[in-house]
Amino acid sequence: MQSSDARILRGAAIPSGLAGIAAVLAGLLLGGAKGALGAAIGVIVVLAFFSISVVAVSYASKISPQMMFAAAVFSYITKLLVMLVLVAVFQDATAWNPAAFAYTVIALTLVWIGAEIRTTLKTKTLYVDPAPSPGAEPATKADADRSP
Repeated sequence: MQSSDARILRGAAIPSGLAGIAAVLAGLLLGGAKGALGAAIGVIVVLAFFSISVVAVSYASKISPQMMFAAAVFSYITKLLVMLVLVAVFQDATAWNPAAFAYTVIALTLVWIGAEIRTTLKTKTLYVDPAPSPGAEPATKADADRSP
């Protein structure tokens, strides 16, 4: 994983984890043990799903820049199918509060996306390679071929 990807993952996971703790406490206060369990499951689902996306795209970027989009789409479709299966399997579950689960998933999704945007905007990323200093050796043969 590249350092910028790790920074984005940390920058989104930490605020989401803290918001998840607050969601579990809110679920406990508002819905008792079932509310806390529903919120905790929502926290796990959101953190796992978003982390999988970051890791998949980061891994694909090391293989080929063209693979990044394919990895993002594949991970999205896979997570969507997994979520549909989870909803279908646990549709009538009474062990936890489904409202606490749903509100936690929505809230943590918003927190994750906001934190990811904030971290990305604060990260200084070079868009072009800096010009080599005069007299410096080219790093690669391709750089030597481009020199005047």
